[in-house]
Amino acid sequence: MALVKQKFREIVFQMLFSNIFVESDEKLIVPFIMKKIKTTKKNTLFALDYVNKIVSNVKEIDIMIKKVSTAYEIERICKVEITILRLALYEMLFDENIPCKVAISEAIRLTKKFASVKSASFINAILDAIFQKNESTKK
Repeated sequence: MALVKQKFREIVFQMLFSNIFVESDEKLIVPFIMKKIKTTKKNTLFALDYVNKIVSNVKEIDIMIKKVSTAYEIERICKVEITILRLALYEMLFDENIPCKVAISEAIRLTKKFASVKSASFINAILDAIFQKNESTKK
């Protein structure tokens, strides 16, 4: 059964968030996610592959965050928020199948669900600044 994009993004977020604390071991994380989120092995492996793609681009993504986050050093950004930023920026910069505005909108939705409404303003500001910067360089 195909997974709804929003649910897929939530699984990716949760796996990416846990990866901050403990590197994801496929043998442990796949059965855990399947049980807790009640999804198939195929969907879980697909999400894990997506997480690995994000992780492989984290340094470049973090550099972009540092450039626009003038009020906070990246180390001071809440773990939930940094995870959402990394996911959204990966979608915006590396996943050609997801429009930037959808990635931003979904990041705000995730922030409201897993962080707070107040955090959503911060996430929106960072992502919008990067979006505007990228749009101006395309012209």
